[in-house]
Amino acid sequence: MYPTPYYAVIFTSTLKNDDGYHKMAAAMKELAHAQDGFLGMDSARSELGITVSYWKDKAAILSWKNNAEHQVAMQLGKSNWYHHYNVKICKVEREYAF
Repeated sequence: MYPTPYYAVIFTSTLKNDDGYHKMAAAMKELAHAQDGFLGMDSARSELGITVSYWKDKAAILSWKNNAEHQVAMQLGKSNWYHHYNVKICKVEREYAF
């Protein structure tokens, strides 16, 4: 659990081509972990891929979005890998678990 409030970026996607995708996804995961304000990540992929990344604040999310290496990955996603993707940014005010 992370101290609340924090932010979640929910990224869902469908792939049209996975050639090189998994290698880039692993590199982006490693890069995100080094980003200031990054708290963690959950991810799953079948027909629909879902990645939820957790961030300290909106400034950290914007910094990640503007990261030069991430920008390259986003462009490659649009041109090579994705049929469709969707991004949602949510403020987490409360969290509990069993």
